[in-house]
Amino acid sequence: MIASDIEIVNQCLAGDVNAFEALIERYKRAVYNTAYRMMGNREEAEDVSQEAFIRMYNSLSRYNPEYKFITWALKITTNLCLDNLRKRKAETVPIDEWFEIKDEKDTPEEEYIRKESQRLVQDAIMKLPDKYREFLILFHHRNLSYQEIMDVTGESLTIVKNRLYRARQMLKEELINRKKERIEYAVQGNK
Repeated sequence: MIASDIEIVNQCLAGDVNAFEALIERYKRAVYNTAYRMMGNREEAEDVSQEAFIRMYNSLSRYNPEYKFITWALKITTNLCLDNLRKRKAETVPIDEWFEIKDEKDTPEEEYIRKESQRLVQDAIMKLPDKYREFLILFHHRNLSYQEIMDVTGESLTIVKNRLYRARQMLKEELINRKKERIEYAVQGNK
């Protein structure tokens, strides 16, 4: 029988230091993917993920079982990402490694086009201000509900909806601008 999250948390709090490994195993992919999408590169995502799990372990006594463990875990992860991004304060770094989604039916050309499209969208997401990027990632990539995003961010429903709307608008504008730039570049290259 698989133990529930709260059962594992209680085992940890009772002194079973090895029990936490089950939570790491259960949520490492979600934590890493969230960190990767917010930070933009693998090394920083790995560092944030490790730090997030350390903070979770050290804060287990403050975990509120009224909420899903994953919601709490992602709140810690996104807060760490935002802290690191604030410290970095530099321009966002383009991502050079993309999702490893394999579709055996794709031709090399289709694979290239798909990866290029993913790169363009991910680059555009990385250009969004942190407060908008966070909401977009939590909703569209982590598939969290409005309520879960409210729990993770501590923001009201109005702010969640407004930031998601604004993030989508900003993303759309950025993608339209990139498309225009590519068309202008192609036209100038053919002269």
